Amino acid sequence: MDVHVHVKNSGVAVVTLIHPPVNALHPKLLAMLFRKIEQLHANEKVRAIVLRGKGSTFSAGFDVSNFQQDQKKGNGRKNGPTVDAGNVQKEIEDTLENGKAPVVALVEGTALGGGLELAMACAARVAVKGAKLGLPELQLGILPGFGGTQRMPRLAGLDTAIEAMLTSKPLTCQESHGVGLVDKVCKDEQEALQMAEELAIQIANGKAARCSALYRNDRLPPIQEALRILDAARKMPVARMPHAQLCLDAIETGLLHGAREGLKKESLVFSQARSLPIHHALVHFFFAQRGTKKLTLMANKETPTLQQYHPKNIQVVGVIGGGLMGAGIATSLVVTGIKVLLKEVNDQALQAGMKRVHANIESMKRKVSNQEHARASLEAAKQNLVGVQDFKMFKDCDMVIEAVIENLELKQAIFADFEKACRQDCILATNTSTIDLQLIGKKCSTSTRKRILGAHFFSPAQIMKLLEIVKTQETDGQYVQDTIALSAKIKKVPIVVGNCTGFAVNRVFFPYTMAGCLLVDMGLDPYMVDKAIAGFGMPMGPFRLADLVGIDIGLHVGKNFVDSFPERVYVSTLLQRMHESGRLGEKSGKGFYKYDLKLSSRKALPDVAGLTETLQRSRKDSGIPEQKMKTLKLSPEVIVEMIFFPIVNEACRVISEGIVDKPGDIDAASVLAMGFPPYRGGLIWWADHEKGSKYIHKRLEELASEFPVQSGFFKPCEYLRTCAERGRDIGTGLHVGPKL
Repeated sequence: MDVHVHVKNSGVAVVTLIHPPVNALHPKLLAMLFRKIEQLHANEKVRAIVLRGKGSTFSAGFDVSNFQQDQKKGNGRKNGPTVDAGNVQKEIEDTLENGKAPVVALVEGTALGGGLELAMACAARVAVKGAKLGLPELQLGILPGFGGTQRMPRLAGLDTAIEAMLTSKPLTCQESHGVGLVDKVCKDEQEALQMAEELAIQIANGKAARCSALYRNDRLPPIQEALRILDAARKMPVARMPHAQLCLDAIETGLLHGAREGLKKESLVFSQARSLPIHHALVHFFFAQRGTKKLTLMANKETPTLQQYHPKNIQVVGVIGGGLMGAGIATSLVVTGIKVLLKEVNDQALQAGMKRVHANIESMKRKVSNQEHARASLEAAKQNLVGVQDFKMFKDCDMVIEAVIENLELKQAIFADFEKACRQDCILATNTSTIDLQLIGKKCSTSTRKRILGAHFFSPAQIMKLLEIVKTQETDGQYVQDTIALSAKIKKVPIVVGNCTGFAVNRVFFPYTMAGCLLVDMGLDPYMVDKAIAGFGMPMGPFRLADLVGIDIGLHVGKNFVDSFPERVYVSTLLQRMHESGRLGEKSGKGFYKYDLKLSSRKALPDVAGLTETLQRSRKDSGIPEQKMKTLKLSPEVIVEMIFFPIVNEACRVISEGIVDKPGDIDAASVLAMGFPPYRGGLIWWADHEKGSKYIHKRLEELASEFPVQSGFFKPCEYLRTCAERGRDIGTGLHVGPKL
C-alpha cells in the first residue's frame, strides 16, 4: 500500500494510488494521499497534478474489509464507522478540489464508490475507453459518504445521479462522457496520461476552466422539478430500503440548502446507515460470496487442502445435451472464450441446441445495445461453439459436462462413453441436481471415479451466478480446484459441497414446497402463503415457484427427498392431485395460477375457482382435523416461520454433516440460487441475527407438538438443539464432519 509521486519537468506531478489488486481506499491509503497532495500544493515547482491508480484500475472504492473488521469486533450488531466521513469530505475538498494546484483524474478500468468520489472532486476527469464509473454503495447497505450525493447530481444531472445510486449500476465510459461526468475519452492509457497532463496545465494556466462540482448548478433542474424527481424516486421499488431513503435525504438537503449543507447531511445519514442491520447483513453477504473459494476443510483425510493444488487452464469443454440447461451451460462457457463441443443424439436436436445458445447470446447483446465492443465480443463468441453428434473430438476436452434428463441409466451410459473417449486427465462432470454421484460413476474404474464430480448449474445457467461443485469421497482435489478456477473464468460463484441427496442447496430448501403444502392442507389459501413469502423478500412463494419449475418436475424431485429422508418430510397429495388434473404449471397454462400462453410475459393470475376441488381433495387426504382447518388463522410472520424454520433446521444438518465447507456458503448459495433476500444476509445470517437459535429451536418444538402427525417435519435436529442450549449462533459452526 503506497502513494507514489513523480514530479515531471513540465510541473505536473503524477500521483499514483497503489493498493493491489483494485486500489481499494483503505483509511491509511487515504491519509497518505491527502498528506502527499498537501505537500505538492506547497511545492512551488508543482503547477498541476494528475491522480491515477496503478494497474488497470483507478479505484474500486473504499476498502470494504474495514466494515468486516468492525463486524468481527462487534459481532455484526453494534459498530461505529471505520472512517469519519465528515473528515474525509473536508480533506477531499481541501486537497483535491480547492488546493493551489488543479487536480485532474485519469480514470482507467473502474472508478467506483469512493474512487469515483475522489475523481468527481477533481477539476476534470479523463477516461480510458472501456472505463466504468459508478456509486454502488447501496449494495452494502450504506450510501456515498465522500461527497457523492452532492457532486454527482451537479456533474451528471439529477436523474442520472439518482438512477446510478439507487440501482448501483455503473455508467460506461461513453455514457459518462455523454452526461458530463467525464470530460475527455482516450483510446488507451498512454494517450489518456498525455491528455490529462495537458489538460491539468491548461487549467493551471487559465486556458481551461477550473470547475468545482460543489458550486455547479447548471446541471440541476429548477427546484420544484427537482423535488418531483426526488418524490418519484422515493416511490421506486429499489428505494424502499431505509438506507436508500437516507441517500435521497442527503440529495434533497443539497438541493434545498446548498451543497455544503448537503455534505453535512450526507455525513450524518452515512453514520446512520452504518448502524442499520441491513448494512451488516449486506457486508456479510458480500464477503460470504467472496469466501466460498477459501476452503477450510480437508479435501480428503489422505490429501492436502485444495488450496495446495495448482489449477489448470480449462480451454475446451464438451457439453452433452442441448436442452435449456445444456444450452445455458454452453452459453456461459463460450461467452468467456472457452471452446464448447455441444453434443446431441441427432441433427434435429443438435440444431435446436445450437439455436438456443445463439438465442441466449442475442439476448445478451440486446442488454448491451449501446456498447459496441461488448456486442462485437458476444457475436464473436458464437465461433467458440461447435456442434457434434459423436465423441470423436472429445479427446481434445479438458472437461466434459453431462446435462441430460435425470435418468440414472442414461447418465451411466454417457459416463461409460466419457471413459472411452476422453483423456485420462479430463474432468468428468454431471449437472445432476438430485442423483448420487457415486451411482452415476458406479460402473467406471477406480481411476476414472477420481475425476468425477458434480458441476451443478442453476437455471437459467447463463444468468444464475452460483455453481455448486460436488465432490465424492473419491474425487481428487486437483479436479475440484480446476473447476473452482473455471468458475472464476465464467464469472460464477462456486461452493464446494459433499455428495448427498440434493447436495447443499436443493437439500436445504426441500422443505420450502413441503411447508407450503402443509399450510394449504391446514386450510390456508396458497395465494396468502405466496403473498407472505413475497412480502418477506423472496422473488416468489412456493406455489408460484412450483408453477415455474413444473408440477411434474416438483413431484419427481420431491420423491427423492421422501425416499432419502422419510422421517422428516411432509408428504402431501397436493402436487399429485394437481398433476392428475392436468395443472402442470406455467408450461400448461394453469397450475396454482393461470397463464396466457400467447403472452411472452405470462403474468400469473390467481385461479381460485379452478383450484377449489383440488385443494379440497388434498386436504381430505391429509388427515388434518377439519375443525383445526376452520379455526386456523396465521399472520404473515407466522407463515414465514413455518416455511423457513424447517429450512434452517435442514441447513443445520448440512452444516453438522460437513456437506458444506462453512455456514457462510449456505448464505451465499441461498441468495444466489434461491433468491433469499440479500439484505437479510442469507439464510443462516437471518436465522442468527433476526431470530436466534434459541427462538428457532423453541418454535420448532412448539410446532412439532402442535402438529404431531407432522412432528418429524418440525423436530429440531441435534445441531440446532446444541446451539440453542449453548446460546451459540448457528453460523459459528459446530462441524461433526468433515464429509468434503
